[in-house]
Formats: sequence, structure tokens, C-alpha cells
Amino acid sequence: MLVKIATYNINGINGRLTNLLRWLAEAKPDIVCLQELKCEDNRFPERPLLEAGYHAIWQGQKSWNGVAILSRYGEIQETRRGLDGDPDDTHSRYIKAFINGVVIGCL
Repeated sequence: MLVKIATYNINGINGRLTNLLRWLAEAKPDIVCLQELKCEDNRFPERPLLEAGYHAIWQGQKSWNGVAILSRYGEIQETRRGLDGDPDDTHSRYIKAFINGVVIGCL
């Protein structure tokens, strides 16, 4: 099975959502790892991404960091959120999931 996986430093997902949706329509990646969301969880644009055919999991953070994984394969099984090793680390920089038989980590 051929899987097209891409990574995209979005640097503010809500400000660049139009560009992201256009790129998703053109490139048609199966799985996308996004970094630098720069939005809180409740401001993540889940509906437009679902309308574009992508399910998503995300860990947002206001003004900094934030990661997400998008998938055209349907529901995503999140397996990890956050990095090991520093219990005081509150930054949203890592998320891992199981998608269609593949483990995907977004850092």
C-alpha cells in the first residue's frame, strides 16, 4: 500500500486555513502532520477540515506551538500526547496516533 505522508509548518492555522485547504485539495496527501498551530484547542478548524475530507486530532496552544495529525482514512486513534522526560513541560509539541495500520508521530 502506498501512503502519501506530508508535514507542514502552518505557523498559525486559522490565518492560513485557506492556503492549507487549497494545498490539501491539490496535493491530496493521505496523512498530514501540522506544526505551529498557534491556536487553542477550541479554535482548531475541525469542521472545514472534515468538509475537505480530513479527520484530525490536535493539541493546541495559544500563540505558540501546537501540533495536529490529519487523515483521509477516517477516524484517528490517538496513542500519545506530549513528550516524555519533563513533567513540567506544558508545551504542545508532540502527538502520536495509529492510522490505517501505521503509527504516526508529529513533533
